[in-house]
Amino acid sequence: MAKVKITQIKSVIDRSKRQKDTVRALGLRKMHQSVEHEASPQILGMINKVAHLIKVEEI
Repeated sequence: MAKVKITQIKSVIDRSKRQKDTVRALGLRKMHQSVEHEASPQILGMINKVAHLIKVEEI
């Protein structure tokens, strides 16, 4: 499976609890923090839900 690098580019302040929880579940806690994950269907679904808050790059 491919890997993806996910970087938080917008704040979760003033977002719904569901979006905050999704960003947190991806492993992001701070602005401009990056994490790497395998591109599984579960991770890709989470990325789609908060796509406006993050930047995604394939590795």
